[in-house]
Amino acid sequence: MNHGTTKLSAAVRLALSLGAAIAVGATATSAFAQDTSAQQGTSTQDQNNGKPKTLQTITVTGSHIRRVDVETSNPVVTIDSAAIRSSGKLTLGDLVQELPAVTGGNVTPQVNNGGGSGAATVGLRGLGAQRTLVLIDGHRIIPSASNGFVDLNSIPTDMVERIEVLTDGASAVYGSDAIGGVINVILKKNYNGATLSAQYGQSGHGDGASKAYTAAFGHTSDNWDIMGGADYNQTDGIEASRRQFSKNSVSISGSPGSPIQTYVGGSSFGQYGRIQVPASLQGTNGFPNCGYVALNKGAAGASGSDYHCFGNSDKYNYASVNLIDTPQKRTSVWVKGDYKFGDHVTAYVEGYHNKTEAAFQLAPALLGTDYGLVIPANNPYNIFGVPYDSADNNFRLRAVSIGNRQADSKTTSDQWDGGVRGDFDIFNQNWTWDLNIDYGRSAQDLTTLNLPNITTINQDLACTSAASGCTPLDIFNQFSSATAATLKNAAAPAYSNTLATQRVYSLDANGGLFDLPAGTVQLAAGLDYRINTTSSHIDPLLTIDPATGNCTLGSQCSSPLSGSYNVKEVYTELFVPVLANLPGVSSLNVTIGDRYSKYSDVGSTNNTKFAIEYRPISDVLLRGTVATVFRAPAIGDVFGSPISDAPLLKSDPCDGATVANPACEGVPLNGKFVDQDVALGQQIKGLISGSQYAGVPLKAEQGKSFDLGVVYSPSYVEGLSLSADFWHIYLNDTISSVGAQTVLNMCYSGVTTFCPLITRYTSGPNAGQINQIIEPTANLGSTTTGGIDFSTRYKLPHFSFGDFVAGIDATYLKYYNQQTAPGTSANVTYYDAGHFEPYGSPQASTCPSGGGICLFPRWRGSTFLNWTMGNWSASWRTRYIGRFQNGSTSPSQDTHPAGTTLDGVVFKYGATVYH
Repeated sequence: MNHGTTKLSAAVRLALSLGAAIAVGATATSAFAQDTSAQQGTSTQDQNNGKPKTLQTITVTGSHIRRVDVETSNPVVTIDSAAIRSSGKLTLGDLVQELPAVTGGNVTPQVNNGGGSGAATVGLRGLGAQRTLVLIDGHRIIPSASNGFVDLNSIPTDMVERIEVLTDGASAVYGSDAIGGVINVILKKNYNGATLSAQYGQSGHGDGASKAYTAAFGHTSDNWDIMGGADYNQTDGIEASRRQFSKNSVSISGSPGSPIQTYVGGSSFGQYGRIQVPASLQGTNGFPNCGYVALNKGAAGASGSDYHCFGNSDKYNYASVNLIDTPQKRTSVWVKGDYKFGDHVTAYVEGYHNKTEAAFQLAPALLGTDYGLVIPANNPYNIFGVPYDSADNNFRLRAVSIGNRQADSKTTSDQWDGGVRGDFDIFNQNWTWDLNIDYGRSAQDLTTLNLPNITTINQDLACTSAASGCTPLDIFNQFSSATAATLKNAAAPAYSNTLATQRVYSLDANGGLFDLPAGTVQLAAGLDYRINTTSSHIDPLLTIDPATGNCTLGSQCSSPLSGSYNVKEVYTELFVPVLANLPGVSSLNVTIGDRYSKYSDVGSTNNTKFAIEYRPISDVLLRGTVATVFRAPAIGDVFGSPISDAPLLKSDPCDGATVANPACEGVPLNGKFVDQDVALGQQIKGLISGSQYAGVPLKAEQGKSFDLGVVYSPSYVEGLSLSADFWHIYLNDTISSVGAQTVLNMCYSGVTTFCPLITRYTSGPNAGQINQIIEPTANLGSTTTGGIDFSTRYKLPHFSFGDFVAGIDATYLKYYNQQTAPGTSANVTYYDAGHFEPYGSPQASTCPSGGGICLFPRWRGSTFLNWTMGNWSASWRTRYIGRFQNGSTSPSQDTHPAGTTLDGVVFKYGATVYH
C-alpha cells in the first residue's frame, strides 16, 4: 500500500484479501459495513463516465459514526458466514465461545446441572455474559427467560451474514452491560435466490448424533426486497457413563501424615443412607461404634447388626447418570424485508421466532432431614429410638427407587425490529436518520420429574400401625418392595414458567457538520427508551418456604419472580479529523462520545469515551481508547426470590473455634468443633436470592476500559496484516451472586452485612453445624483484568492449485484480580490468571455466569488455513488452551484440591490443542 492509494481501493483490497478467510476468528483487524444505505461526500472517479462517484460509508461496531475507513480505533473481530458454515457448528453460541477473548465461565449445552435449557452464553474477558452486550444489527436482544442472559443459540444461523465482536468497553456507545465488549450479529441483506442445506455428525463413540436442515430464500427488486428462511437442528444427549473421564465422581483426599489418594466417591446422600447414631447406642446392641452408619446391602435394617459405619465406599457415585451433553431440538423461522418510498425513505422489518426444546438429567433426588424429612421416634421401623428432623439427628438418603431427576424445558424466543429510516442533505452535508421499535419476548416452560413429595412421605412416616388406617413407611430400607412403591408414588411432576419482555424505542441520526482540511467533522446522536419486564409462576409443589428453605418436592425449590424497570438514554458521538496528508501524519482522528442513562430503579449515570487514531504512514495505524463503563442491576439481581442451591464449602473458619464470632453462632467454643460437611467434602443447603430478599443494598457497578493498539499492513507484502492490542479493565462495586464460602468468610472477617445470611443449629447433637446460607446478589469489591490480543492474517500469492489464507489469533491474560472488600481488614485479593477455580472455592464463588466454575488460562488462541480453488474449498483450524493450575502454595490463594486437611497442594495441567 503506497501513500497515493485511495481510501476506496485500500478498503476494497483489504476486504477482498481478508474476505476469503472462512475460519473462526476470521478478521481481527478488519471491520465491515453495518449499514450501507447512506452516502457520504468522499469521491473517486467512475471509470465509465469520468464523473465523481460518491463512496459508500459504513458504521463499525463500537461507533455510531459513518466512515469510509475499514480500520478504526475499535478493535473488532469478524466471523463471516463462510466461517460459520465451515466450522461445522450448529449454533452461533458454540462458535463464538471458541474466540480467544472468551474465557472465565460460560454456560453451554454441555452444562447439565443448573443448565439443560440448550442455551449458550458468552463472556468476553472473563467478565461473564452479564458484562457482554449482544446486539442484532446494532439493536438489543431480549435476554433468555431461562437464565437472564442473551442466548446466542436462539439466533438462526442461516440469517446471519457475519458476527462482529468488539473487544473493548462501549457503555458510552451502547449503554449498560457493554463492559467486556459487544457481540453484534449482522443479518443478511439483498439476497436473491434460494438455498437448501443438510448436515449430519456423530461422535467417535457412536453417540451424540447431530443433524441440521436449513432453507432460505430471497428476492430483491428496485423498490423492495424480502428474505426468509427456516431451520431445524437436533443434538442427542450423552450420559457421563459413556466416557471413561466422566463416569465416576472421583474424590481426592489426604492428610499431613498420609499420601494423597483418589477414590470413587460422591455424595453423602447414599443409596443405603447416612444415619446419625445417638451416642447411647454407639457400640451397643449390635450397632457399630461410630457416629454415622449405612444399611448393609440386602439387609432389612431390623437390628443394629444390619448397619455398618458410613465410609467413602458408601458415598453415591452421582456422576455416571449425569449428562455431559444435553439433548436439544431447535426450530426457527425468520424474515427480513424493506420497502423504499422514493430515494430517501425506507420502511423495514426483521425478526425471528425460535423454539428450543432441551432437557437435563441428574442423579436421584435427595431425601433427608436437611430438606424437611421428619422421622418420628415411634416409627415402627426406627430402631434407633430417636427422632430425625432438622433440629435433632441427621438422616440422608439418595432416593434411587424413584429414578433420576429430570426436567424438560421448552423455550420460545421472539425478536422483532421495525421502523423507518432515511437520509437528507443540509448545508451540503448528508444526514441519515432511523426511527425504530424493537420488541423481544422470551418464555420458558419447565416440567420437573421424579421429585419426592415430602409432605406425603412425612405423613406415611408418622403412621405408627396399619390399625390406624394407614401404612407405616420403612424409610431405612428403600429397597423393600413396599417402600420403593410408596416412594415412587410420592413423586409428582411440577410445572413452572417464566416470561420476559423487552421493548425499545429509539431515534438515531448522524451526518456531517462542517469540513476541515483533514475531512468532515461528523456527529451522531440519539434517544432510547427501554422497558424490561420479567415474571415467573412456580408450581406450588416447588414453591420455597423461606423460613426453612424447603418445599413440598424437596431439594429443587424455587419461588416466583416479578419485576420491571425502564431506562431513558441520550447519546452523542463526535468524530473530528484533526490532520491528514502531512509529513509524519498520514491521518490523525479523534472520537468523543457521551451517553446519559436514567434508570427507574438505580438512578442515573453518565459515561464517556475518548478514542484516537493516528497513522504516521498509511501502512501503520496506532489507536487508543479510554472509556467509562457501567452495568445496572438486572431484574433478577434486585428482585430475585430465593431458589434452592447446594453449595460446597472448602473450609469453615469456625472449625476449632474458642472465641465467639458472628459467623460461628451456635458453635461450641471448646476448640473441638468440626464442620461435618466440610470434613466430608459435601454440599450444604443454600438459597440463591436477589439483593432485596437478602436485605443487601445494591447499586450499579462502575469502571473504566483502556485499549492501546497497533495495526501494521505493509505495502511491500501484499495480503499481510498484523495487529496487537493492549487492554485493561477495572470495575468497582462489582455485582456478584455471592457464594456461600464468600458469605461465610466475609462475615467471619468482620463484614457484618453478610452475618444474618448464615444459619447454624444452636443446640442438640448438631450444634454449630450449618443449616443454611443465603447467597445474595451484592456489590462485592472490585475486579481488574488486562492482557494483550494478537492477530495475524496473510493471503498467500496465487498458486495454480488454489489460493491460501492463513491466520492466527491469540489472547494473553496478564492478570485477573478480584478484591472482596477493598479498603477494609476483611479484604482478600484473588489472583486468578493462570488458574482453575474449582467449585466451592471462594475464588469461584464470584465467578461471573459460570455456574461456580471458572478457568483463566494465560494463553488462548486459534489458527486457520483456508484453501479455495474454483467452486471447491477446504479449511483446517485449531484451538489452543494454555496450561493452568488448580491450587497454590500461597495460603490466600489456596483452593485445596486435595481436601481441606492439606494446604499448598498444586495440580498442574498442560496445554490442550483441538483440531
